[in-house]
Amino acid sequence: GTELLVVLGGDGTILRAAESVYGTTVPLLGINLGHVGFLAEADREDILVVANAITDRTYQVEERMVLQAELHLGASRSQEFALNEFALEKSGSRMVEVLLTIDDRPVSRWLADGVLCSTPTGSTAYAFSAGGPVIWPDVEAIQIVPLAAHALFARPLVISPSSRVSLTLLGGRANLVADGLRQREMEVGD
Repeated sequence: GTELLVVLGGDGTILRAAESVYGTTVPLLGINLGHVGFLAEADREDILVVANAITDRTYQVEERMVLQAELHLGASRSQEFALNEFALEKSGSRMVEVLLTIDDRPVSRWLADGVLCSTPTGSTAYAFSAGGPVIWPDVEAIQIVPLAAHALFARPLVISPSSRVSLTLLGGRANLVADGLRQREMEVGD
């Protein structure tokens, strides 16, 4: 019976709130009380305007893309989602070796600190800091950004949202992190 979830805080708070409504049609409205506030629609000064828009039901809902992942970690299989990004990141001091496959075609193999798969919403977060382009929120695309790759030609890629992306850990120790919140350990072959 929830019509709208109003979130007071920063981007981390909004991402945690997204976990609670994932799989429903309940929209989120973020009011930035944090530092950056890329995901927030309004700032603290706008609280009265927002309150009036809610009571008058004059707000508009903006659809955002979500990534879904199927994790193959050893013998276990599980599902995960991300509003911003999935980050395959090294967990030790050494780089990891990652194979990138898109639509069952090997595309690249990197020695790197990791690889990001980002939504347009996440393009202003970790992916932007790692050198990826900003993608407007209503553009449907997946962005792949190698993290500090030890390679001559390791550039961000922007691909179709219907593409199937596979990241395979070939060497090193890594974690798969969804939206900076949920982390899973990976082993070679995962």
